Amino acid sequence: MTGHRSPISSLLGSFQMLPVSMRYSLFVPRLYNLAKSLGFEQGKIMPSRAFCSDESQGYPIILIAKHFGSFPFNHGLVGGVVATDRHGPYAHHGQDLVMIQASHVGYDPKSGAFGVYRRLQTEHQEETTSCGKICGALDRYLDDYAFAKSNILLRKGETGPEIVIDNQLHNADRNQGLILKMEDIVEMDSTGNPIVRHSLSTSKTFLPSSALLDHLKAYEWKAGKGEPIGEHLLPDMFFFRRQTAMQQEEGRDHLENNLIDVMPHIVTSDSPALTAAQANTQVEFDRAFRTIVQHDAYRGKNVMFVSGLNVDISPGKDQRFPLTKFIPWAAYVKDTHDNHWTWEQTELFEKLNAQSPANPDKVDLESAIQAMENAEEILLPF
Repeated sequence: MTGHRSPISSLLGSFQMLPVSMRYSLFVPRLYNLAKSLGFEQGKIMPSRAFCSDESQGYPIILIAKHFGSFPFNHGLVGGVVATDRHGPYAHHGQDLVMIQASHVGYDPKSGAFGVYRRLQTEHQEETTSCGKICGALDRYLDDYAFAKSNILLRKGETGPEIVIDNQLHNADRNQGLILKMEDIVEMDSTGNPIVRHSLSTSKTFLPSSALLDHLKAYEWKAGKGEPIGEHLLPDMFFFRRQTAMQQEEGRDHLENNLIDVMPHIVTSDSPALTAAQANTQVEFDRAFRTIVQHDAYRGKNVMFVSGLNVDISPGKDQRFPLTKFIPWAAYVKDTHDNHWTWEQTELFEKLNAQSPANPDKVDLESAIQAMENAEEILLPF
């Protein structure tokens, strides 16, 4: 509120978008060539993907199969969460291992909106939420934020500016919902409690804090009922509490637990679905790479774990697949001697971009499928 960036907002702000994005048809062959430049052996590389289960993720999977010569191991849960209990089985499926983790978000190029995707198989090819898991998790928080924006009023009282807050919102003892940081919004007494000017039937009136007054120094306070705080309710003024299954790693509430600390920045962003997908990618990379480092099944193997964001551009007329783009975030790389290193976003992009998008090892999927159809039938011994 005073211009100081929190560690959370700094983390989100470090994620570049447009300068590092690339089409999947360029990203996948470059990733394959990058792996080979590190000593990964053609024909011995087993890819895996930790993607959401949406059909929009099929096109990236097809490209991975085409360029790596193998259908990728399913390493993911809905929302782009890494299934870390699959590390052992996955490591046994290949000599050299390339893992791709990506949360995803839909994009409508006509409206410029993130978080929607045209479903070609629906009756009228409707646009629906994408990623549905992420957007579904955001709904309650967006509703709470909308309620707070409408039920915190700024008005000019008899002695100067006042702030009227709904009783539910200034109750800091609630175990769920949007919790205001009252000390940043209203004047406090010597014991650290808010100074109440007036108690009304469903709300209380307070004097605004000096920090809030400084933030609103260009604001024109209005007499009477005043007006809702609206977009002046900044992410640093509140946080969220929610009862979730915190102890259940990779369970039903895992994605929500990934996001709740950054949720104030998500709900106040211009594109909440995009910001949430970005944040989940960042959290999942940090979490999953630590499990890879510690897992015995990866010892003595070449490993590359790449994390990023899939942006699914809704298909237009006569397009069967989305024009998916990949935005890399970070990578963890380990060689057979267990030397390892991490590439941050800019370095990872530069290493990918330095690779040729031409892949002489790519598989002609149509020919491969035709060869299977032409092969002599093998009868099962039943």
